[in-house]
Amino acid sequence: MMLKHVPNILSTLRIGMVPLFAYVYFSNLPNAHYLALGIFVLAGVTDVLDGFLARHYNLITKIGTVLDPLADKLMQLMAITCLAIDEAIPVWLTLIVIFKELTMIITGIYMYFRKESTVMASNYFGKAATVLFSFAIFITILYPGSFVSILLIGSAILLKLVALISYIRHYFINIKPNLGNK
Repeated sequence: MMLKHVPNILSTLRIGMVPLFAYVYFSNLPNAHYLALGIFVLAGVTDVLDGFLARHYNLITKIGTVLDPLADKLMQLMAITCLAIDEAIPVWLTLIVIFKELTMIITGIYMYFRKESTVMASNYFGKAATVLFSFAIFITILYPGSFVSILLIGSAILLKLVALISYIRHYFINIKPNLGNK
């Protein structure tokens, strides 16, 4: 049945939207930032849809557990990088996010190969940080450089750092002790 591939197809489409977002954001099209925002929102809708389908119809796959968060991270990294290049947010905020996300990506790849293809599931802090960060990007595209957008981005980054700390803690408490047993 074709339905079993839909969540992974949606995640792959989201990955394809990443360069499209940047292209449109910096294009000379009328209302380019709003069009890019539409791509960002569409990516968010497909994220919710693929997650719903995967869980509701038990279509969770190993590749999906990698593609889905990768698509989220790539889109968010692209959006915040575009905002920094456009001087809508300070570059140092972007560097913090890039450091955090690269740490998560590298750790995830390491764990995927080290622990027999296991990927650490996202936790409450990670999910909340992703939602807040997406909302902050949305507001920042609409109101670049505003106090509210900087406050939201800063709050989202703090929550991302809390998530990173909780993942590191989870790793050392629950996963690392078990690696020697494999």
